[in-house]
Amino acid sequence: MKYKDYYETLGVPRDADLDQIKKAYRKLARTHHPDMSKAPDAEARFKEAAEAYATLKDPTKRAAYDELGHPQPGAEFSPPPQWQQDFSTGGQSFEDIDLADLLAAMGRGRGARAAMPVKGRDLETGITITLADARQGSTVKLTLQDGTGERVLEVTVPPGARQDQKLRLRGKGGKGQNGGPDGDIYLHISLAPHPIFRPDGLDLYFDLALTPWEAALGAGVEVPTLDGPVLLTIPAGTRSGRKLRLRGRGLLAGQSDIYALVHIDVPATLSEAERALYQELARVSTFNPRVVATKENPL
Repeated sequence: MKYKDYYETLGVPRDADLDQIKKAYRKLARTHHPDMSKAPDAEARFKEAAEAYATLKDPTKRAAYDELGHPQPGAEFSPPPQWQQDFSTGGQSFEDIDLADLLAAMGRGRGARAAMPVKGRDLETGITITLADARQGSTVKLTLQDGTGERVLEVTVPPGARQDQKLRLRGKGGKGQNGGPDGDIYLHISLAPHPIFRPDGLDLYFDLALTPWEAALGAGVEVPTLDGPVLLTIPAGTRSGRKLRLRGRGLLAGQSDIYALVHIDVPATLSEAERALYQELARVSTFNPRVVATKENPL
C-alpha cells in the first residue's frame, strides 16, 4: 500500500482545524475542476483533493489516518498489525486495497479504535534572555503560528535559567482530537552575550586584572556582579591564574557562584619615581619565579 500525504495535498498543517481544511479544499476544487481548468492533470488533482478532503473532514477517519504516522508520500507501508483484526475488509489483504478504501472501511469496522483520543502536536521554539533576566527570572511574550492562527503567550522563565535549558509548557501546543490532551511547547533558552561575564552552567566567570602590589600585598577591590558592584578581598600573595570566588552570586542566587580569574598587569610606562621603586625592589628581592620547585626549594 502506498502512503498519501493528505495534508500536503490540501496544503494545510497537520494540526489544521476543519475550517482551514474546508477552505483549502474549496480553493483546490475551483482551481482543478475539469470544467474550470484545461491542464492535463486537472482531473487527477481534483480527485486527489476530494479524496484528501473526504478523509480529513471526518473526525473518525482523520484520527485513524493520523495514527499511521508520517511516512514519505508514495512510500510503501503496512498499517499497524492491530488494524487487521479491528477493521476487516472482507477478506482482502492490505496490499490489495488503496489507502482511501482502507480508511473508508474504518466506518464499517469497529469504530472504537478509530475514535481513540489523539494528543495534539508538540511545538518547539526558542528565546534569548539576558544574564540579569536569567538570574532574577522574567516574563516574556511568545508569538506562535499554528493551525489556529497566531497566538501570543506570556511565559514565566524561573530564576536560574541557563544556556540550552529546555522548558516544557504543558498543554500549550496543538489541540488534541477526540478528547485527547493538547500538545506541549518546548522552549529552548539561549543567553545573550555579556560584555563581562561568561556563563558556565549556573556559574559565571570574568577576568580580573590586578596590579603587582595588589597581588603581592593584598587589597580590597570593587568588582561587578549582576546585582551591582561588591568589594572583593584579594589575599596577599595572589598569583596570576588564581580563581577567587564570590559565593552565591551566580545565575541561581545562593546556589551558584561568580569566579574572578586573576591576571596581573603592569604599567606600560613608568614615571621616574616608579622606575626607582621597581629598581629598588629588583635589588632587594630574592624571588625568582623561574626556579624549579623542589621539596627543599618550594615555590
